[in-house]
Amino acid sequence: MAEHISIAVIGGGPAGLAAAIAAYDSGVTDVTVFERDEQLGGILNQCIHNGFGLHTFKEELTGPEYAARYIEQVKERGIACETGSMVLEISPDRKITVVSHEKGLRIVEADAVILAMGCRERPRGALNIPGMRPQGIYTAGTAQKLVNCEGYLPGREVVILGSGDIGLIMARRMTLEGAHVKAVAELMPYSGGLKRNIVQCLDDYDIPLLLSHTVVDIKGKRKLEGVTIAEVDASGTPIPGTEQYYECDTLLLSCGLIPENELSLGAGVVLNGATNGPKVDDRLETSVDGVFACGNVLHVHDLVDFVSEEAGRAGRNAADYIRSGRNGEEPRIIDITAGDGVRYTVPCTVDAANIGEELHLRFRVRNVYKGCAISVKSGDTELVSKKKRIMVPSEMEDVIIKPELLRGLNGGITVSITGGGV
Repeated sequence: MAEHISIAVIGGGPAGLAAAIAAYDSGVTDVTVFERDEQLGGILNQCIHNGFGLHTFKEELTGPEYAARYIEQVKERGIACETGSMVLEISPDRKITVVSHEKGLRIVEADAVILAMGCRERPRGALNIPGMRPQGIYTAGTAQKLVNCEGYLPGREVVILGSGDIGLIMARRMTLEGAHVKAVAELMPYSGGLKRNIVQCLDDYDIPLLLSHTVVDIKGKRKLEGVTIAEVDASGTPIPGTEQYYECDTLLLSCGLIPENELSLGAGVVLNGATNGPKVDDRLETSVDGVFACGNVLHVHDLVDFVSEEAGRAGRNAADYIRSGRNGEEPRIIDITAGDGVRYTVPCTVDAANIGEELHLRFRVRNVYKGCAISVKSGDTELVSKKKRIMVPSEMEDVIIKPELLRGLNGGITVSITGGGV
């Protein structure tokens, strides 16, 4: 006989913990968190730098401190957490196959499932960099774990490809540990990380940021000896004659994050091609009935505080799904479209007939825009207009739409960037 629980949360990182707490506080106390690692906290356990919690706790915390706040809340509520438990499969009818040393292989049936598996780094194999495969090439997250958790410094002469936040933070971390970071190369004409990380991690340590540059060759057979960096044109093609060789023993890759959605696909969840995460409605429910998603498995966030806030909504909505099912007016589903200058929106649809709390519409822009405005329209009706001094792809935007503006709509919603220039 399969075990039965009310809500199964897949992942014990910041999203999973916040979702479990919110579901419990909403009246559904039969919640179990499944975490494949031996401890809760997820990626936060290796993020020993500060800057977490300013929105959630109104104070600056390190990653482990931020995780500890939520772990303590989970323990206070007595929420069941199974660490060292790998979820192998989720079926469309919410049967979860999980394996652990303690309980072996078993099937757990859940009334609702919250997907909170986080994301993974894009590896070298996805970047098509020419050259051999020598020792000394790491993703930035792997290097972060080696330095912060294992006490191992990967190398002394370092080049970083990609200016994502982890790469920027590791530029500073490697420098503080005595390594020489020669340069951070970024393919795009703008950084992929937060402005504060560029200032605090590169500018403060005189580490050059080479925009519109990429690694075009790797030298070394057994051990990394150096890399060649070249400037690229508007299409990302290396420009002949701009090559520059950097001797180094370490290359860190910070070239983007990919939501961890193999389990989602197995459950039949429809993914969004722009985010590689599930398509969700305003309740953060996926295309599979009773399966919700939140955090970096849904779309990559720039601040963990936003992950926790979003996960809280997913937990409350999952609890509401169990308590009340589909009670309410006949659904009136409205599509939300990414218009000019917008790469994607979360959510992708909203039920205008049964909208509960205010709608958080999150999105990222396609380019750097200055002196512009966010325009949210339904046909010719403007729901929200919000002026912005600057918007960049590395920072997620959030627009809040009041329920009363949505209930009378019949047409779709489009989010666009208007005015200003690139």
